[in-house]
Amino acid sequence: MNAYPRKTSALLCTLALALWAQPPYIGAQSGLDIPSPSSDYVTRLEAALLLQTLNADLLSHDSASVTLERWCSFHHLASPARISADRVRDADKPPTQLQREQLRVMPRDAVRYRRVRLRCGALVVSEADNWYVPARLTPQMNQLLDSTDTPFGLAVQSLHFQRHTISSEVLWQPLPSGWEMTPSPATGDARELCLPSQLLQHRALLTLPDGMPFSEVVETYTSNLLAVPRLAPLHPC
Repeated sequence: MNAYPRKTSALLCTLALALWAQPPYIGAQSGLDIPSPSSDYVTRLEAALLLQTLNADLLSHDSASVTLERWCSFHHLASPARISADRVRDADKPPTQLQREQLRVMPRDAVRYRRVRLRCGALVVSEADNWYVPARLTPQMNQLLDSTDTPFGLAVQSLHFQRHTISSEVLWQPLPSGWEMTPSPATGDARELCLPSQLLQHRALLTLPDGMPFSEVVETYTSNLLAVPRLAPLHPC
């Protein structure tokens, strides 16, 4: 099995980008003066393609932790590319009434809260808020979540859970609004571009194989996930 399931898709995106970056054939034949895309415009397009690939990859897999670890390994963000969690201690955020309804818990049922920062090597790649029902986990899982910094998805992986996306929000658009309606600028400096600290935010419900929900997560993904040589001109805002 391919080490990274989207390698083919990424290659196709790269080929499409290479074709897009060439001067249109009709312009060459007609003698029209069509400017080549500027370096910052191409960098924006490359960032948009990579961000879309990342978003689709996260949305199409049940475990964000496993997906992030594979992404970090494929893009050489750290060596070894292992996802670890830094728990934010003494953090508490009671579930809302809507969250309790989504988790199908009674007023007397306990719902625990856990906040972590997921790292790939030294890079913080995600910040996650997690509300979970301890009664629906094994004692070993609860002990692991209470006493260690193990990422939630890895701690409960043996449950063979399913992930149901509630919402998905792209927090940064590399290309300006209406970019497809205007010609690409002929000038620009990619060094002027900058990455915001947060790129994506997902809210999801995790359920057992029988459909019983046991966790709701809100995950905010950082710009460190785009720290690849191809986008080196980009820097934090």
